[in-house]
Amino acid sequence: MITIEQAYDIVLKNAYQLGTEKVSFTDSLGRILAEDVHSDIEMPPFDKSAMDGYACRKEDLDNPLEIVEVIPAGKTPEKKIGKNQCANIMTGAPIPEGADMVVQVELTETDDHVVKVLEVPKKDNISYQGEDVKVGTKVLDKGIKIEAQHIAVFAAVGYTDVLVYKQPNVGIISTGDELVEPQNKPSVSQIRNSNGYQLIGQVKACGAIANYIGIAEDTPEDTFNKVSKALRENDMVLLTGGVSMGSFDFVPKVLEDAGVKIDFDAIAVKPGKPTTFGMAGKKFCFGLPGNPVSSFMQFDLLVKPLIYNLMGQEYKALDIQMPMGIEFKRRNADRRAYFPIIIENGQVFPVDYHGSAHIHALSSSHGIISMEIGKKEIKKGEMVHVRQI
Repeated sequence: MITIEQAYDIVLKNAYQLGTEKVSFTDSLGRILAEDVHSDIEMPPFDKSAMDGYACRKEDLDNPLEIVEVIPAGKTPEKKIGKNQCANIMTGAPIPEGADMVVQVELTETDDHVVKVLEVPKKDNISYQGEDVKVGTKVLDKGIKIEAQHIAVFAAVGYTDVLVYKQPNVGIISTGDELVEPQNKPSVSQIRNSNGYQLIGQVKACGAIANYIGIAEDTPEDTFNKVSKALRENDMVLLTGGVSMGSFDFVPKVLEDAGVKIDFDAIAVKPGKPTTFGMAGKKFCFGLPGNPVSSFMQFDLLVKPLIYNLMGQEYKALDIQMPMGIEFKRRNADRRAYFPIIIENGQVFPVDYHGSAHIHALSSSHGIISMEIGKKEIKKGEMVHVRQI
């Protein structure tokens, strides 16, 4: 049995990048950018007004100003601003020749076509050409996960064909004769297959492609067939259930028969001890525990970082330090343990948690904390690391 840190190192040392492809910038949300992006224009592309107001000369502010033109955004100014003249200008419109200041509307009063400045502005209220970005300036870094604000930058600099890392295809298999699909009402001794769909959601949230293979019967033959199919068609395979020590827990043996070289099959962690990982050539395979909290946690700790690494990004979970709101104890400390928590008034409190089958505990939690091997108690006020999930 190895530590979770050792398991993480083993998984990530096998990672490689899947290659790149180009997609339209409108389809790039959630993908990982595979090259730096540079601007092909200056931003702003011209001197423009930062306010609705009047473009004029600073030296004329004490005098009545004649309005000679109205300049909406998108219109090229037609007149030069001369002595004691101004133009009524809108935010984003080009500054007319001769003007060196924009006086915002609320600092003026207007009588017919004449403007009187009531208060001298503290700023010029002009956004100058190129003050934000010069031609050739790097505006986005390779390796970011593309969000909506990045798509706005793509549009602004004309980067419409986006080079991104390819998405891994992840095959998902649930195992167990006790499972039925969610649309079916379980009979006595049956349960709905929540793990498979939980994993589909987790895979999609990472930006990868989830391919649901289905429920494998509790036979080596059906499990082998589904594993073999998943390995042929995907870059990674995730199984849940069948990895513990029961009579029907034969997944590790089936994986070996399917050509998977097992690197580990137990981790000193709770929940998630019976987690298996191996490689079939360049294909990755995880055997995750059947309890939903266990599979969720091990996906977050091991699978998620690998998926991001395959897509060209080093994943680091958001981790914040906060004080514990109450004293917290556990009985056994032979494994690193993870617990769901909530945050209230800047303090951390454990949620009502009944163990690795209690998936509802995660739905109301704000994150998880861990206790390392040998640690049985967290004192009230002690700083703990909260991992966002």
